[in-house]
Amino acid sequence: MNIKEYISGGIVESYVLGLASEEERREFEQLCLQYPELVAARNEFEENLEKQAFAQAIQPPSFLKQKTLTRILQKDSAGNEAKVVSMNTRPQTSGWLRYVAAAAILLFLASAWFAYDQYSKKEELKNSYSRLQLQVDSINFTLAQQKRSMIDPDAAMVVNMDPMQPSSVSSASIYWDTASSNVFLVVRNLPQLPTEKQYQLWAFIQGKPVDLGLFDGDNKKIILQMKNTQKAEAFAITIENRGNGPEPHGPVETMGKINL
Repeated sequence: MNIKEYISGGIVESYVLGLASEEERREFEQLCLQYPELVAARNEFEENLEKQAFAQAIQPPSFLKQKTLTRILQKDSAGNEAKVVSMNTRPQTSGWLRYVAAAAILLFLASAWFAYDQYSKKEELKNSYSRLQLQVDSINFTLAQQKRSMIDPDAAMVVNMDPMQPSSVSSASIYWDTASSNVFLVVRNLPQLPTEKQYQLWAFIQGKPVDLGLFDGDNKKIILQMKNTQKAEAFAITIENRGNGPEPHGPVETMGKINL
């Protein structure tokens, strides 16, 4: 098996996003045991997906915060309290008793300061944990929302887009939900463009290009939701001037035809 061609075929993205069939999943998992580069490609896509979710993290529902705080308080219900040292305030005449009283006062102050310091650190730790847990919940919530709203696996069509120039290594995949008309672009390798240029996605319908949206090739986002389309015979990405209109003018970077 040519593992590079297998990876470039979009199976990694389909597996991670939950769009692969059961047979494809079994084959993928078996091949992961044989090919370390396949595992590396899966890990890389998962990490990039997590980074994108973190960058686009939305505020999770309010009940998650309360749930997190409740869990913290339950784990920390056995808090430590400062011990109170009883002191005899009756006047004493012996000198050594005054030293004992002074030592007791110092011990009490030290104990109180230690208890306060530990309490402050504990509160800061709880707050840090709470913030971290909320960030994790936010990322998980965003990922779940993305996967749930992305594509119906039963209606999904994957179109792999190959480079049009012999020296180019550009590659991308289209995940097209033929039921809802949603179009998602998975960027695998697109060179960064000058600031005055943008990539533009097109759907070819009856041989004519239809604009599906402009995007930057800065690799900050690996999954892009483009404009919907109900019909398409092929998809292509061109390099255009920034803000280009509804007609292509630049060179074709990648293209993929739909196999019906």
